[in-house]
Amino acid sequence: MAQPERNERQRLRPAALLFEPSAAVADPEHFFDLESMDDPQELLARATELTLAFRAATDRAVEFQAVAAAQLADPRRFDRLTTADIAERAEWTEDYAKKMVEFGRSLLGGSAP
Repeated sequence: MAQPERNERQRLRPAALLFEPSAAVADPEHFFDLESMDDPQELLARATELTLAFRAATDRAVEFQAVAAAQLADPRRFDRLTTADIAERAEWTEDYAKKMVEFGRSLLGGSAP
């Protein structure tokens, strides 16, 4: 059931996250130009787009973390890492690292043992 939900999220295609110029990032009041919007409807629409984009980016980043964890834990690698090593590098608990390795293996199609 998780696969149809993921496909539904991918279809939503939220606004692209654009990196801000370093000068704008240096200004603590600046955030994707939202502070300069006077129209509350426009502000709500753009803030909502950004919220969806950040959520989608977070989901994708977690998937990439899981794939990397599964690849690093693959026993076929001569330099494989233990889940404790992965947890330490990613600043996770070891239990979470184990779950991420399993999730990553599922994303890779179960090809890793």
